[in-house]
Amino acid sequence: MIRNKSIVVDETEIKPGTSATVNLPVADLYTATSLYMPLRVVCGRKAGPVLFVSAAVHGDELNGVEVIRRLLRRKILNSIRGTLLAVPIVNVHGFLNQSRYLPDRRDLNRSFPGSSKGSIASRLAHTFFEEVVAKSDYGIDLHTGAIDRSNLPQIRGNMDDEETLAIAKAFGAPVVINSNIRDGSLRACAVEKGIPMLIYEAGEALRFDEVSIRAGIRGVLNVMRHIGMLPATKTSNSTEPLLARNTKWVRSPTSGIVSGKAQLGSSVIKGQRLATVSDPLGTAEHTAIAPFDGIIIGRSNLPLAYEGEALFNVAAFKSVTQAENVVEEFAAEHDYETDDSNRAPWRSADLPYKADT
Repeated sequence: MIRNKSIVVDETEIKPGTSATVNLPVADLYTATSLYMPLRVVCGRKAGPVLFVSAAVHGDELNGVEVIRRLLRRKILNSIRGTLLAVPIVNVHGFLNQSRYLPDRRDLNRSFPGSSKGSIASRLAHTFFEEVVAKSDYGIDLHTGAIDRSNLPQIRGNMDDEETLAIAKAFGAPVVINSNIRDGSLRACAVEKGIPMLIYEAGEALRFDEVSIRAGIRGVLNVMRHIGMLPATKTSNSTEPLLARNTKWVRSPTSGIVSGKAQLGSSVIKGQRLATVSDPLGTAEHTAIAPFDGIIIGRSNLPLAYEGEALFNVAAFKSVTQAENVVEEFAAEHDYETDDSNRAPWRSADLPYKADT
């Protein structure tokens, strides 16, 4: 047995076979009290890779917080190889204020790698990157859609990189998107450091979606098995994700009331009506049209829209029928018996909806 190495986070040494909570200092508040970013370190006895799993880089995206909370309760983590760095709340300011942004109105995910002498966002980005990301071999960052906008569970990353593509497939989300890297993002800095990293997008801001949470936990564990941190299971991952060729947002053709909206996760064909936008009197109606054959992977939940506002995110696949089957299989696999109030908006019971052509 090759023994794992100790890891030092903010001057705290965590030795092999132990775990610890480290509170990373973030900022001093107006009240002369300090704010900290909670970090759980699980250092296995046996050698293996270092994986960071983070959530709430945008403070109002809560599904990932619950994914990490439940993940840390799993007893199997007591026997991991390597080290897990779990950060459930990166943007502590935003989380406390139920806001996507920091008090200086900056987007933390456009502030990396940051600086120890910069703004609040820059300092927070610097602390997280230096103490967590730079010490890792792999990374998974958990996100949701924005407020009043839901995302179908999906993985985003640089799929031109073989290792990133391999862990993306291992995760087990129904859709994998080869997405461009944005300057100042966490993923851009991780890639520059040579760290394969995934973005898991699922659900809506300020809401728990049980199916997305369960899928997120399973996905993280799948990746840990793939990279050798956990023993492989005899049963293979039943969801074979499909790589989206491209995605496009369909925007509202006019301002008004949105009705007859296509469901998240449903398949569409080019020219199909996705929704009707009309004035309050019902005298003028316009339609939002699918730009190509595909699957709806993102959707606005509001019944109101201004002209040009994003309504649907449609992903194109080589085989839309195959993609639809994958989404339905994924929904059935992660579904559970409960009251309707906890149903995912795209669960299989809702998928038969077809908009008019």
